[in-house]
Amino acid sequence: MQFNEIRKELGGVVFEALRSDSNNYFEAVIIKDELPKLTIILERFFGSPALPSKNKLSLQIQQLIDSFGGVMAGQTLYFWNQGSDSIFAMLWPWQDGRHTTVKIIQK
Repeated sequence: MQFNEIRKELGGVVFEALRSDSNNYFEAVIIKDELPKLTIILERFFGSPALPSKNKLSLQIQQLIDSFGGVMAGQTLYFWNQGSDSIFAMLWPWQDGRHTTVKIIQK
């Protein structure tokens, strides 16, 4: 899996605000109406979310995502790992029910 491939696919999604877009880190705000498009793209690359899930995250994964703000109840984590390469996406819904912060990171 390549971070750049995911970034190209995001071209069809309308983001309300772009906060960061670099070679290994993407952060933006999306409105609720665009969230289904984003979810389809993320599930195509990552499969089902790692959180929420019945499975518990390993300590290594937990520490990695914590260094970027972590995930709490009500938030979503997609995660891919192969060897020392990891890519993950975190979705943080806002309390207003209309916005979600999206972070996609390659580590």
